[in-house]
Amino acid sequence: MKLLRNLIYIAVVLAMAAVGALFALQNEAPVPLDVLVYTFEPRSLALWLLIAFALGGVLGLVMSSALMLRKRAALATVNRQLAKCKAEVDKLRTAGLKDGE
Repeated sequence: MKLLRNLIYIAVVLAMAAVGALFALQNEAPVPLDVLVYTFEPRSLALWLLIAFALGGVLGLVMSSALMLRKRAALATVNRQLAKCKAEVDKLRTAGLKDGE
């Protein structure tokens, strides 16, 4: 099963690479990128799109990493509170048994 999953994964990656190569070959026309006050040198449209996808992926990873770090910190705080509450419950249970004896 693992071998089949790996083969499918490799096939999908190769298909995506082939589609990307075909897209790059079909879009070789140089296109200048105008960003507000600065104009970049003309490069191929495929390169500009690749850069845009890469920047989007990196920004997505950075944002999700920041969110994950905040959630992990909150989880650690809640786990500490839970441990304190469990210790208090155990203490009260043992105190109740001693008083009842």
